[in-house]
Amino acid sequence: MNDERTTLPKTYHDAIQHWQRHNFPDYPRLGEKWDQYFPKDEPFCLCAKLERDTSDRIEVGDRKGAPKAVEPKDLPPEAAHHLLQQIRAQASTEFGSIQQHQGTLARAHDPRDQAWALRVMAEELRHGYQMVHLLTSADWSPVTDQKPQDMVEEILSMRTGSHVLAAFNLEFDSFVDNIVFAAFIDRVGKYQLTMQKISAYRPYAASMPPMLREEAFHLAAGVLPMRRWVEQIAAGQSTIGMDTLQKAIAKWYARGLEMFGDERGGQTNVKFGLKDLANLEAQDLYIEECQRMLDDVNERYVRARLADRPREEAEAAFVKLSAGESVAGMSPDDLLRLPDRRFFRRRGEPAFQLVGTRGETFTDVERYVAHVLANLPEAYRASIDVTHWADMQRKVAKGETPLKAAINAMPRLARVGGACPCANSVRWVIDADVGVHPPAADEGLARLDP
Repeated sequence: MNDERTTLPKTYHDAIQHWQRHNFPDYPRLGEKWDQYFPKDEPFCLCAKLERDTSDRIEVGDRKGAPKAVEPKDLPPEAAHHLLQQIRAQASTEFGSIQQHQGTLARAHDPRDQAWALRVMAEELRHGYQMVHLLTSADWSPVTDQKPQDMVEEILSMRTGSHVLAAFNLEFDSFVDNIVFAAFIDRVGKYQLTMQKISAYRPYAASMPPMLREEAFHLAAGVLPMRRWVEQIAAGQSTIGMDTLQKAIAKWYARGLEMFGDERGGQTNVKFGLKDLANLEAQDLYIEECQRMLDDVNERYVRARLADRPREEAEAAFVKLSAGESVAGMSPDDLLRLPDRRFFRRRGEPAFQLVGTRGETFTDVERYVAHVLANLPEAYRASIDVTHWADMQRKVAKGETPLKAAINAMPRLARVGGACPCANSVRWVIDADVGVHPPAADEGLARLDP
């Protein structure tokens, strides 16, 4: 690894540490557990890492072969605007996932799984730190009137519900969410980082390889526990069931698909050299990879169910089950499966279509709402997120709300004042209804003005 490491100016470094103390209080425990669970890995570093060997030539798009930009002003204005939005969205996801994981971290079934989740959270903190470095180490004035300290303050003020992407606005209901989120949502992160590794903005491109190496661990933190769990389920030694995992997959998979953006878009990012795949291309690859992951998990389940038989017989049984046959007391419905890519979608081309988990179509909206609810975790069904979706789904189906308005009307947890991310000045609102509210009391975070 040929990485250059740097730390943020004290003002920003202190602000992130303040955020950590209030949003990730378990962070110090990672240092206590590191030698026990990660003895072969170098200690964690809260710093920005840039790969020195990053190409200095644009690799895709209309300006392929030209020198990569080292300052935002070196990019075409529209490209710089797209890039800034990418960086801010990326920062939001990193800090947002920590807030989600923290809520159920103590509910881990296994001390090892908890330690792995702690490491994932710490590395997400570093990734957020990396994005803040990109925002504060360059002059973005050609793109935005917002000062760097205000951009950082805005990001650190976000709470679960007010982040840029919907997947980071959902509460975790149990530690099952920590695991399934890592397996599915962090996998989207891997694709985004890989696509951005060729970015025409060299500092952003140089940020991707170190993040990707850490992202590989995040995927393992989801997949390895899932493998272990299905083997325990097959042996009758687990308190959860395959149906629990299946419903968690239904909760997260659609949100993961939406993280790629509308299936009809993404060409502009390729044109500008900011990514090397359009949205649908990347989404298709993601779906294929998710299917391979579940095939691996399901085969382990079948082998564990047939632990007293030769491995070849168990593998043959899995092939038959995958083809839709029942065998050895197992049905294809016993296996985990990906929902149809159009199921429970609220963004993109399939938004609010009445398509079920297996691709079946509905004509009656109430039957469809009941179908979706039956396939989601019980605790999640009781959330405002699902309640609002059901309301919008009904209004779109009845022609009472235009599709575009429904897509833009999903609830978010909006701040109504105060700069400190610890402030409780938040409430559920619809974006279009956000008005002017009086400032709330600040809990004492110094503003980021130098």
